[in-house]
Amino acid sequence: MQRRSVLLLGLWLALIFGGVQARGSETVWSGLVIANNAPKPEPVSSELTYLEETLKDWFGYNQYKVIGQSQKVLVTGSEDWLAQSKYFSLHIDSKEGNDKTGYRVKLKLFQESNLLLEWEAKLSKGRPIIVKGPQVGDGQLLLLLVVQ
Repeated sequence: MQRRSVLLLGLWLALIFGGVQARGSETVWSGLVIANNAPKPEPVSSELTYLEETLKDWFGYNQYKVIGQSQKVLVTGSEDWLAQSKYFSLHIDSKEGNDKTGYRVKLKLFQESNLLLEWEAKLSKGRPIIVKGPQVGDGQLLLLLVVQ
């Protein structure tokens, strides 16, 4: 009986500390990307390599350029951070109540100090968030969040 209690306590501690360790090892990359059609498109940055074909299929542009980005290691799952460029910024707030399937995030897109867009979404590994933002010059602003 005592051995069983010790075994259950050990399993319980492994689940708690194992979950904390797995959560702490997840990094989120956030990016502001300008998509446009260029006569001689530049190669995509390394952060976008695995999404390049998806972006081309969905949006139809031949060039995707990162204009602002950030990386955040999620320790508690309740962090906030900012990805910004010269004119745009994306504020990300990871909310309480996250679970093993992903993170609830509240996103706010600003153009300088003007709030353009505000929404909530669920971010999980293998399922990036890709949002079409406003037209910018000859291109389109895209917002990306990826659990790495």
